[in-house]
Amino acid sequence: MKATWNGAVIAESDDTVIVEGNHYFPFTSVNQVYLRPSDRKSECPWKGQASYYTLEVDGEPNVDAAWSYAQPKSAAKEIAGRVAFWKGVKVGP
Repeated sequence: MKATWNGAVIAESDDTVIVEGNHYFPFTSVNQVYLRPSDRKSECPWKGQASYYTLEVDGEPNVDAAWSYAQPKSAAKEIAGRVAFWKGVKVGP
């Protein structure tokens, strides 16, 4: 699977985990040059607290377009150390 935005490959892996229709990529498969930590957080009752990231490609930001669960609850342990995308990021083969 590949995650692309603004003409750049943000992440690529054949080891994604699908939860609620979202592909979670291993952090190691994400091109870190495009990822900037965000202050945004959210809480999911069964996954735990999510942290967000802004993508930046060629000087153009996509605010809070990626998220991860650093310490997910036990029901979502398979997404620990993984990142998912939205806000126009294309995920596909």
